[in-house]
Order: sequence, then structure tokens, then C-alpha cells
Amino acid sequence: MKILITGGCGFIGSHIVDAYLEQGHRVTVIDDLSTGSLNNLNPRAEFIKADICSPDIETMLKNQPVDIINHHAAQINVRTSVEDPLFDAKVNIMGALNILRYGFDHGMQRFIFASSGGTVYGEPTTFPITEAFPIQPTSPYGIAKATVERYLSVFAPLHRFTVVVLRYSNVYGPRQISKSEAGVISIFIENILQRKTCMVYGNGKQTRDYVFVHDVVQANIRALASPSLTINIGTGVETSVNDLIQILSNVTDRKVAREYGPARAGEVFRNVIDPAKAASELKWHPTTVLDTGIKRTFEYFKQQDAGTNQVS
Repeated sequence: MKILITGGCGFIGSHIVDAYLEQGHRVTVIDDLSTGSLNNLNPRAEFIKADICSPDIETMLKNQPVDIINHHAAQINVRTSVEDPLFDAKVNIMGALNILRYGFDHGMQRFIFASSGGTVYGEPTTFPITEAFPIQPTSPYGIAKATVERYLSVFAPLHRFTVVVLRYSNVYGPRQISKSEAGVISIFIENILQRKTCMVYGNGKQTRDYVFVHDVVQANIRALASPSLTINIGTGVETSVNDLIQILSNVTDRKVAREYGPARAGEVFRNVIDPAKAASELKWHPTTVLDTGIKRTFEYFKQQDAGTNQVS
């Protein structure tokens, strides 16, 4: 199949590119490299440097037909969405619509959308969160993801394509960038390697559901042949920031310096999503426990750090 992957030089997208190519699919990657890196790009993929918001996207893609679009390009920072909601909406809503329009005109049969189980549900009072929970985002980022989901529910029957919405919990793993505020595990690991203090926003009791990137890739593989679905992709395991720091300390065999500051606007206090529907309908379940995933992630960052120091 001919697959277009937006954000295919980024953290999650690049791993999906690798997997799709391994399965024998033809893959074209769109990425503006604002957060992605050519170091992540599989050389077997066709690469087009482009902004998903560009009105010239058809020309850049040479009007090539496409069977499947896997949409991972996004503004990923909740804090940025609060500070600059116009930019967030431009990238996450208008950019998605621009890519969808290309798909409508070029034979798209399936659209896989990376949504956010960590933000679209807002602050529910019971846990774990299932797909039946109301959509009540507390940040512009969550609003944008939920808005694209609504567009997809309207466009799918109109244009006769399959939609698979994957609502990720907090994804972590190799290739995650620490420059963004979205990846606390990568940020903490880099701070540990550089012997810097880890900044905790709030009291450290806030919780997240951390899912390893290679497990997320498997969900994207299964999404290639599934019926239309909106589904949580997480572990159902809740981990506080304080507990996360302790795990990092155990894995790295280092005492982790930490400092506490004010909680950030727009971020939920507690989040853990139920993956039961993914198990029953997508035949997917996470296989990587947090300690193992963090160990693999730490080894990756340690190798990257060693390479940087050698070059310098």
C-alpha cells in the first residue's frame, strides 16, 4: 500500500515509518523538521520537507495517489497551546484539514489519526478512563485533538473512508526529544545524564499512564486493517511523577535531584486510560512494563549523549 505519514521524522512517526517499510509498504514522509530530525528518517522512505499547513501541499506531493494517511504531525505542547492557542489551532486543526483535503482528492481509503487520551477527556472523577467518557478537554491542545476527531466523524461517511482514531496516553521511548515540554521522561533522563535538577510542576502526586513507543507502533500496524474505531492506546497503569523519579533513580543507579514549582495551567492532575477496548477490538495490548521501557530509553539517551561528547 501507498502510505503517507505526516511527522515521519518525529519521535513516534519515525518508528511507524520503520515498521511500515519493514512490512513492504511504500511510504512517503512529510515533515517540516521543526521538531523532527533527518537522523530519524528511514532512507527507504520518500521524504518531502513541507509544512502541513502549506497551501502548496498538492504541488509538493506531486499529486501522488495515496491509500492511507497516518497523521502524526502536530504541535504537541499543552503549555504552548495555552500560551498561543492560535498557533495550536493552525497546526493541529487547519493542518489536519489541509492533509485531509489532499486525501479526499487522491484516493485515500483510510485515515489514522494520533489523538490524545491524555487530554481529550479532561478531568474525570472516576478512573480508568474508557472511550465512553465524555470529551471535556481543559486545554486548547485537547480541544484541537477533539475537534479533528469530530471532523473525521463527519467526513468519513461523506468521502467513504475508514477512520482509526488512536487516543494515546503519554508515549515515551527512544528518539523522544527533550526540547519539548511534552516528554517528561526524556527531559528527566537528559537532566540526569547532565547532572541537572529535575523540575516538578506541582506536588509530584499528579499521575500519567506511560506507554512505550514500540507498543504504540504495534497499534498503528493493527490500525492498517481494522474497521473504523476510536480507541485508547495506553497501559491502564497509573504512575505519579514522584514514583517516576524513583524508577529513574533505580534504573540509572543515581540519586535524582528534584525541585518543585507551581503546577501548569491546562494540564490535568490525574490521567490513566483503559485499554480494554483496544484488546477486544484491535487485538492490541501493551507488552512493555515501565521499568523495562525506561531502561531501554535511558540506554538510547546514554548512547546519544556519548556520541555528542565524542564529537565535541
